[in-house]
Amino acid sequence: MFNPSRDQVRQFFFDVWAKYRAGQPLAGAEQPALEAVLAHPEYHALLDQPERHRERDYLPESGETNPFLHLSMHLAIAEQVSVDQPPGIRARYQALLTRYGNAMDAQHDVMDCLGEMIWQAQRDQSAYDPAAYLNCLDRKTGQA
Repeated sequence: MFNPSRDQVRQFFFDVWAKYRAGQPLAGAEQPALEAVLAHPEYHALLDQPERHRERDYLPESGETNPFLHLSMHLAIAEQVSVDQPPGIRARYQALLTRYGNAMDAQHDVMDCLGEMIWQAQRDQSAYDPAAYLNCLDRKTGQA
């Protein structure tokens, strides 16, 4: 399993943005990462200044969203949907795509469920619960 450090994740997004701005080709996970970045123009200035934002902490208690976590969750969701893992996520994602008509709104609904599932696992010091994740998605799609 690939388990990059915080610095590696941040550098990955800085590099993707720099390559895009320089007109250089992207490979592998860089393309879906760029799609997420382009859909979030509020992060563009941040990605233009790696020296300023590489070490910054984003604290939820301060009401801040961590842009690197947010973009990483987009990548995780894209991967989950591509391999249909957990089984059934692809169909639920497709239902959200139909509802919203665009990938970012659909992914943000999935992200709400993914974040909730991760938070619950951390809070309860328990394993990932794919059934709870899919149940959350069912509520989002109106299938619950």
